[in-house]
Amino acid sequence: MCEKKCVIMGAGDFDLAYVKSELAVNEGDFCIAADGGLLYLDMLGITPDLVIGDMDSLNDDRLLGRIEKNKDIVIKKLPTEKDDTDMLAAIKEGLSRGCRRFEMYGALGGRFDHAIANIQCLDYLLNSGASGILFGNKIRVEMLKDGKILYPSDFKDKYNKISVFAYGAEAYGVTEKGLKYSLDNAVLEQDFPIGVSNEFTGQESMIEVKKGRLLICAGDFI
Repeated sequence: MCEKKCVIMGAGDFDLAYVKSELAVNEGDFCIAADGGLLYLDMLGITPDLVIGDMDSLNDDRLLGRIEKNKDIVIKKLPTEKDDTDMLAAIKEGLSRGCRRFEMYGALGGRFDHAIANIQCLDYLLNSGASGILFGNKIRVEMLKDGKILYPSDFKDKYNKISVFAYGAEAYGVTEKGLKYSLDNAVLEQDFPIGVSNEFTGQESMIEVKKGRLLICAGDFI
């Protein structure tokens, strides 16, 4: 699988200091501003490779004009009435360029319906042979299918809690190790949120699902 990374900046609310601690756009990465996400990238001093959206959340004509003068940046204006959200349209652009790892910022704050839509985009990525992480206000959300995720011991320095939910159907063979509460080859059901509010302990931890999908939310929660 190609490990080329795509970074997408959305227009949702987030803690700028937190994003600075997570965001890294390296040489070879493909960076996309999804509509008003261009404002955030400009504040961070990052120039995108592509700006895409219907521009309904981008209310800075001077910034857009400056971007339009940069011939290295592609601008794709989408119609207001469309099937794809700006985030999904950005994801499709990244996939078409061979990206298989996606980091999506400004993807959880603001409108709740858009946050749900972006969670569905994680499912879309898995179905496309890729993976993604959504970043919001001191929270990251990812989806796991038939596999495992390892978290380093210092993960607790940034996130204190982690919640795990079955997504789409029952999840079988769920194991959680290195966390405050452990699971061993359990079945998680969609209508029973037993996996909420687990905690990192400062040691390496692991989450595994043998069959099914898990929605995993790690955050700095009170």
